[in-house]
Amino acid sequence: MVEFKFFHIVTSIDLSSGGPSKSVSDLLLAQTLRGLDVKIVTKPSENLYLTEEDQRVVFSNNIKSKLKSLINENAGQFLFHGHGLWQSPIHFMASLANKNQISYVISPRGMLEPWAYSNGIWKKKIAMALYQRSDLANAACIHATAKMEAENIRKLGFTNPIAVIPNGIDVAEFPKKDWSVKKERRTLLFLSRIHPKKGIELLIQAWEQLPLEVRYEWKVEIAGNGEETYISELKNLIVQKKLQDEIKIIGPQFGEEKIKSYHRADLFILPTYSENFGIVVAEALACGVPVVTTKGAPWEELEKHGAGWWIDVGVKPIVNCLKNALLMDNRQLCEMGQKGRKLIQEHYSIEKTASQMIEVYSWILNKGEKPSCLYR
Repeated sequence: MVEFKFFHIVTSIDLSSGGPSKSVSDLLLAQTLRGLDVKIVTKPSENLYLTEEDQRVVFSNNIKSKLKSLINENAGQFLFHGHGLWQSPIHFMASLANKNQISYVISPRGMLEPWAYSNGIWKKKIAMALYQRSDLANAACIHATAKMEAENIRKLGFTNPIAVIPNGIDVAEFPKKDWSVKKERRTLLFLSRIHPKKGIELLIQAWEQLPLEVRYEWKVEIAGNGEETYISELKNLIVQKKLQDEIKIIGPQFGEEKIKSYHRADLFILPTYSENFGIVVAEALACGVPVVTTKGAPWEELEKHGAGWWIDVGVKPIVNCLKNALLMDNRQLCEMGQKGRKLIQEHYSIEKTASQMIEVYSWILNKGEKPSCLYR
């Protein structure tokens, strides 16, 4: 019987490097529980989701050399799954796979979304012409985390199969918020990477425009890490608008501190320009906190399931939404949060998404039926 080995290739699984680090680590753990012989190949870093003692993680500063040695050292059939674009480890993976007739999947992780792709457009166009288009076109399958991302990939001319599978959430990691706790001021939380694409300036500008009688019971917490110069710009903007008593930047939140932040929140907001998924939206919902996000993120289900608001990008849409949302009482917000948690449990569990990805792998290796998650 042929032995199959699976490798996730990702530049980093550092806590500070954003959503893919967590989602790839969670995917590995869930796939392992389903009997897959799977490892992550990544570069070493300091603050890891998975420890260096975990035998399922292979660290190397030279990904291409490490993959070569893994192939030479192990018998059987391989499948590679690369996460991200423009980075040398993913290109090395694709080159090595093509040379050795190894099938591979690429998850762009939002890097082909219009906003992200247009940032540094000339460098990306050169990279696309030199190697990235070929690497993507030769993939056995491209993985998109939402239909919107799949549509944008098709618009760039890629015709190979696209699997639409959301990032999964281990709901057990996100206990439900206790809404019975009494507080003097309620909290609107932003928690994500602090980056210009996240729309934080839009939130600050919108907060200033809200009537005092709407916002006086509330405060805003902005949690995350990012470039110090940009964080300083945001702090200066808050001071300029005299909102320092209402808006605080509280720094990155990991582990238990992140859960505490979600539980302090009475409403979560991600006013982003662009997301391929938005893992923090799913995490907030898993904690039972209703969410406001924009149509730059693929979360139309918020309104379909009564778990939040899906609004246009911009200051005015945020103002109009918060005028209503901030006046809701805790009972109403709690009910919305319960609907959000149910949505995550039923449609976004890590168990379900890991199983869908395994179905894709099996199909690629001619060991299973064509999966239903394939985009047209």
